[in-house]
Amino acid sequence: MFVVRNSVRGTVTAVLVAVSVAVTGCTSSAQDDGGSGGKAAPKPRTAARSVTKGGSVGGSGSACALPVTFDLAASWQPEAVQLGEDDALKELARQGPVTLVCEIDAKPAGSIGFLRVWTGDRTDRTLRQVLEAFLADEPNAGKITYTDIEAGTLPATEVGYTISSELLDGPQKKRAFAVSTPRGPVVVHLGGLDSAEYEEMLPAYELAKRTVRLG
Repeated sequence: MFVVRNSVRGTVTAVLVAVSVAVTGCTSSAQDDGGSGGKAAPKPRTAARSVTKGGSVGGSGSACALPVTFDLAASWQPEAVQLGEDDALKELARQGPVTLVCEIDAKPAGSIGFLRVWTGDRTDRTLRQVLEAFLADEPNAGKITYTDIEAGTLPATEVGYTISSELLDGPQKKRAFAVSTPRGPVVVHLGGLDSAEYEEMLPAYELAKRTVRLG
């Protein structure tokens, strides 16, 4: 299954969508300095400074066929998101110019959240423009910061941001990076149950970013 954000009167809510298929489920310059209003984020638990590699995803024979390959943290479980011909699910799985194709579940490793991989068709947009369009579907995003980086050996753009809503206990941290491939842009996104889970899962995201390559 996969979780898709849906805007209702400017409020981001989580919609849980069950996909009945054989294999299911599988972002520097500051745009907005945010300010100090709103509830304080929960105090994060201390994130591990290192992570054990547990395999890779994206290559031939892996759970998700992707334009890129990257290493996974131990026990994280990738599964392909297969939407079939269901137009409603296809719409829910699309965010900006990219579509959700793979979810990498942290639950087997003891955390609640996912690395999600989104892919799109070839485009003239810059990587920052891809991420800007991606976040355009996140109306409650704030404290957005874009940074040009290298992901593996690939030029990339990364975005960090928070999501705030009256439905949440406090701002939730999110992060994603985008790379270009001959087939189109790829966005790798980290999201968790809350900011504490985000901090715990961050090393797995950094491993993916550090090891991503074409293929």
